[in-house]
Amino acid sequence: MLAYEVLQFIEENDVKFIRLTFTDLFGQLKNIAILPDQLTQALEEGIAFDAMAVEGCRGITDGDLLLKPDADTLCMLPWRPQSGRVCRMICDLTTGDGMPVEADSRALLRKAVERAADKGLDVRIGTDCEFYLFNMDDRGQPTMEPHDNGGYLDVAPLDQCEDVRREICLMLEQMNMRPESSHHERGRGQNEVDFHRAEPLSAADHYVGFVHAVRSIAPRYGVHATFMPKPLAGEIGNGLHVGLSFYRGDVNLFRMENGSLSREARQAMAGVLRRLPEITLFLNPQPNSYDRLCGEDAFFRYLRWSFRRETSALWIPQPQEHFARMQLSSADPTMNVYLGFALLIHAALEGMAENLPDEIGQGGEETLPLSMSQALRLARESEFVKAVLPASVRECYFTRAEKLADLSPDEKDRWLQKQLLRY
Repeated sequence: MLAYEVLQFIEENDVKFIRLTFTDLFGQLKNIAILPDQLTQALEEGIAFDAMAVEGCRGITDGDLLLKPDADTLCMLPWRPQSGRVCRMICDLTTGDGMPVEADSRALLRKAVERAADKGLDVRIGTDCEFYLFNMDDRGQPTMEPHDNGGYLDVAPLDQCEDVRREICLMLEQMNMRPESSHHERGRGQNEVDFHRAEPLSAADHYVGFVHAVRSIAPRYGVHATFMPKPLAGEIGNGLHVGLSFYRGDVNLFRMENGSLSREARQAMAGVLRRLPEITLFLNPQPNSYDRLCGEDAFFRYLRWSFRRETSALWIPQPQEHFARMQLSSADPTMNVYLGFALLIHAALEGMAENLPDEIGQGGEETLPLSMSQALRLARESEFVKAVLPASVRECYFTRAEKLADLSPDEKDRWLQKQLLRY
């Protein structure tokens, strides 16, 4: 979308506020709201913000950075009032002279996609997103009480979440997103919304918009949405299942021919499985993430691939007519999806480039790191992580993980209660 088209859209739709959004290094959504008369400046020069107050930006500047809106991400926020309408644009981070910021995870994902394109490959990503709905108390504060007692694919009256899911999907359509399906998941009060495959940057942008929509719509129904990996000890955890495929021209490398996968597809999976322990810190960034990975039903912690759901970290969904892909089950919804997608793409490309042997991921009982301290150690020692992520990004994650890995059980419980409002 061109600048004049953005300005025309703002005028025709009587937009009064434009939210310029971005995510910090840990995937938390941030924003500055501007009025329409500031939009031209935003599009041409950017809007300044105090980078020292944002995690991941400290250490790369001692002053302001700029938000540069991506016009193609323009959409209305349909849950906001129709009088004084609000729209949103996702922004890239730049320095004062217009240069990209190395800690901008959106730019890191764009770089991974460009590396794939240089090798003649197009990447597509689809996501299956899980979350819980908890009741609120009389003061509007979230409780730990699930909104219903439904289970997998249940319908009303067991499923009391269907109206919330329905409105979420309708709102997402108005935001130019493509939810494919929605249903009640296995946990009490747990839900899932699945997205159509998209170019990686769009898939990440859509996920960020999805989380914002869910958390904005849920309170209308007197419930609180949480994406925490394991909010309830007795229930299944929340995952963010990532479907990843590579196309060479019109050929999907993960489409089976004569009952077998292509060699490049197997090499891509071998690359992901080889690096998965080293990047777990970024795909599972919370202390609560490891409660999910250690759960009795967490078969996805095993470093192998298969054609069966939930028996391994990677699996090949069937049938393949819709979207042939490898699907990662171990990641959780609190990751920064821009960073996570970038790391997975680089790992798959490495596997193809090095012609990794097919034996990687065939059987075995090796697991992902099952504690944050172990995940931190593997990430610190990883030459792959060092090659893909700038030093400022790595150190920010490592410093945070060092503090969180040492929490006592009581401290971790208090931390979880506090983070329910953020995640």
